[in-house]
Amino acid sequence: MKKISEIFWGLVGLAAVAASCYLLWGKLKDQSWASIEAAFLAIPPHHVLFAALSTLVAYAALAWYDRIALMHLGVRGISWRFVSLCSFTTYALSHNIGASVFSGALVRYRAYTAKGLSAAQVAVLVALCSFTFGLGTILLGGFVLVYDPGLLARLDSLLPAALTNPHTARLVGFALLAFVALYVLGSVLRFRPLTIRSFKIEYPRPQIMVRQLIAAPLELLGAAGIIYFALPDALNPGFIAVLGIFLASFSVALASHAPGGLGVFELVFFTAMQLQTDAEKAPVLAALLIFRLFYLLIPFAIAIVVVVLFERSRLSKALSDKANPNPPEPPLVAPGLDNHVIEKRLEKKAV
Repeated sequence: MKKISEIFWGLVGLAAVAASCYLLWGKLKDQSWASIEAAFLAIPPHHVLFAALSTLVAYAALAWYDRIALMHLGVRGISWRFVSLCSFTTYALSHNIGASVFSGALVRYRAYTAKGLSAAQVAVLVALCSFTFGLGTILLGGFVLVYDPGLLARLDSLLPAALTNPHTARLVGFALLAFVALYVLGSVLRFRPLTIRSFKIEYPRPQIMVRQLIAAPLELLGAAGIIYFALPDALNPGFIAVLGIFLASFSVALASHAPGGLGVFELVFFTAMQLQTDAEKAPVLAALLIFRLFYLLIPFAIAIVVVVLFERSRLSKALSDKANPNPPEPPLVAPGLDNHVIEKRLEKKAV
């Protein structure tokens, strides 16, 4: 049944990619490569630098997700370097492939079991990291809708009219913030686990909860910052608007199960930007390509190298252990002592 479900959602994701790319092509078919190249060159170098720094902030926050989960499990002794590499590789693969079975969960399982964690501990770690991301999306989404309830009106062609109404949007925002407030209270007051069908939320310790509320928004702010800095000033609606559009686009892309959100993310973002002329499309497309390059493609290439090196080291160790199944015991010697002196001391200790 699980395999059938995976195949079904895989097909849904591919269908979403095909439909989105078709609709996106209808919006961009009049664009020439020369206009897109000119839009790239028009991005100021310091804005490109800020976009790169935003990428580092986003991936540093993602590494913090894993660290927070390890603290929740009470696991110590795993270095920041290892955690950061594992987190970076996990998200770089899952963001592009879109199937956590082959990327996120599997990479974490291979890495953390090598450090002594059990399969159950890795499962809790994966679940807590996913929930931390969701918590950040809910928190920032609620804030944006309360602050600017008219933002969803940009998606009136994709969403029902009830959701694009500013009054309804603000109510949804307050409901999202109320969920976060309930989670905070549950952690502070040690509520019983919240069970929704088969989904169970155990409230973590307050120090874990506070870290979640910092790390998750930080990652999303960094990711949205990549596009914000790559957009030209003339088309930039402001950071809050870019953040809201990014959250909507990223959430729809995740829900579509499209690998890397390909086509889906861009289609929703273009629609929400409400571009009026063809001259406005090339700079926005350039900003989205910068995002996909910095946040998805470059990390994906690095992650493949990391996985290959890690698996090669695991294979070398396995072959070495197989070649020397019973390594000889080290001789009983100590600096400054002869062997016969050691033997006499052992005899006295035995008596």
